[in-house]
Amino acid sequence: MEKRILGIDPGLATLGFGAVLCKASQGRDQPEVVVTLDFGVIQTPAHTQVGDRLCIIHDDLHSLLEQVQPDLVAIEKLFFYKMGNTIAVAQARGVVMLVLAQYRVPIVEFTPAQVKQALTGYGNADKKEVQEAVARELNLAAIPRPDDAADGLALALAAWFQS
Repeated sequence: MEKRILGIDPGLATLGFGAVLCKASQGRDQPEVVVTLDFGVIQTPAHTQVGDRLCIIHDDLHSLLEQVQPDLVAIEKLFFYKMGNTIAVAQARGVVMLVLAQYRVPIVEFTPAQVKQALTGYGNADKKEVQEAVARELNLAAIPRPDDAADGLALALAAWFQS
């Protein structure tokens, strides 16, 4: 049995994503396998009206969902240090949630600490430790770049570990 999981790290300027394909073991001697399907970012121009930026996210996310056809989407819960950024990210996350609802794809949400715990065993791990865990779990030669894409893959892996 195969499962496609898409991880989404919401943002207005940069939305990170990572898609993995999980294959269940065929017997006791066969391990579960997870492989990278795709990762990257949806970027919106800085000096563009917010509504236009949200439209870009909407349209590009529709295209991404058509391409990946996920069975499950893992998305990061809102968690911020700076209040000024919170509203913009919340707006982008709202568009993401709308598109996911339109596709009727199941969603699971994780806090940053839950992702860190799932990948490193430590909820206060630093970003580099999480990125190294992503590269290790997916047998990648290098840490995925940019950071937002690595975060998308980390979310997808956290969902895989949970299932």
